[in-house]
Amino acid sequence: MIIIHALFQVNPEKQEEFLQEIQPLVAASREESGNISYDLVKDTDKENVFRMIEVWQDGPAVQSHNQSEHFTAFTGKAKAFLAAPLEAKIYEAQTMGM
Repeated sequence: MIIIHALFQVNPEKQEEFLQEIQPLVAASREESGNISYDLVKDTDKENVFRMIEVWQDGPAVQSHNQSEHFTAFTGKAKAFLAAPLEAKIYEAQTMGM
């Protein structure tokens, strides 16, 4: 399982536009094969900071997502909304039977 945390520091003047533009990405990503969850959350401590928390079945699912039309379309526009470069952390996890 692959977990990705992508941090968006959004320009305050562009926040509304950012939220409109990211919704199709969220909806389409949730429908992808290999997607377990794909959620955008707002930071409760920092203004204009959002985090995308993605959970994917495996590496090939992430690669397919990164090449999808909805992902490439959004990433092409993302710089216009951001006050700082996008930060992404990728984790590999295993489920454990208990």
